[in-house]
Amino acid sequence: MEKQEKGQFNEQIRERTIRMAVEIHQLLVNLKVSPVTRPIVNQLVRSSSSVASNYRAVTRSRSDAEFYSKMCIVVEEIDETQFWMDYLRRINLLNTAGTSALFKEVEELVRLFTSIKSKMKDKLRP
Repeated sequence: MEKQEKGQFNEQIRERTIRMAVEIHQLLVNLKVSPVTRPIVNQLVRSSSSVASNYRAVTRSRSDAEFYSKMCIVVEEIDETQFWMDYLRRINLLNTAGTSALFKEVEELVRLFTSIKSKMKDKLRP
């Protein structure tokens, strides 16, 4: 991938991750939840925003090893985001129909980041 294409790709994914985090925040901000459920909602906000902030760090990495290390964090955080969304759907705090597009976006990001991580791991092998 050329430098310009890589820059455009990174910018598109940066935008997708921040948009995903904002959509999750907007979905949850006015949700009426019990004190028992509040920490779970907060955890979803944290993990989704962590995806966006850590992907920005990935795009600023100074070496392949640093890139891989930071991408591992992104994969962990997007997986956690997917888990909390699924959990909140299963306890009926999130409407399945109303969140299907957002859930699909999270699933796509999980696949994308996992693939990038795997390819970088192969690249780093001697």
